[in-house]
Amino acid sequence: MKVWGTLLIAWLSLQAVAQNFPSEVWHEGKVVLINKETHKGLVKYDLETDIVQVNVKNIIQTFSSKKILYFEIFDQSVDSYRQFYALPYTVSPGYKTPILFEVLHEGNPLSLLAREGITTESVPSYSYYYGRSNFYSRYKLVYEFYFFNKKNGIQRYNLKKKNLLQLMQRKSSKVREFINEHNLKVDRRRDLERITSYYNSLWDT
Repeated sequence: MKVWGTLLIAWLSLQAVAQNFPSEVWHEGKVVLINKETHKGLVKYDLETDIVQVNVKNIIQTFSSKKILYFEIFDQSVDSYRQFYALPYTVSPGYKTPILFEVLHEGNPLSLLAREGITTESVPSYSYYYGRSNFYSRYKLVYEFYFFNKKNGIQRYNLKKKNLLQLMQRKSSKVREFINEHNLKVDRRRDLERITSYYNSLWDT
């Protein structure tokens, strides 16, 4: 039993490592550089390093965010196209550099952007033999969300309702009602897309 328990923990850890993360997956797509040069083929990206690779006829080229205007992929896992832009962002006081953001919702006056990252978390696994929980580590894909408007540029969102309503303050009362009415979560990607779309629609009326 002790051996099987050890093997189970090891297997779970290997399963976590074996997951496919964005930096490991090729997609059909294209990369457009700032000089308007376009490369179509298989595209792989890594937002943690702001690097994009494109495979055209088995020739792989690597581009940093400083050379990219935007890139687009068809993600079979969600059966849809996804677009990423290299946008200037303040990474330290007084210093901006282009980094890659996925555009989740493009609108006026507010657009919703995202960046992906990988974090490690400890997961409990109960052992019937020892009568206690063991822990194993696994990697997890996480999202950071940002909002963009012409006046303030790109602002990071901290996943709190108070922060969201501040970003949408001129229509905050209606946004709050919309969130409560539809029981939306302010830290969930699809719900944030829906909230942002609703916020922008308020400016059309």
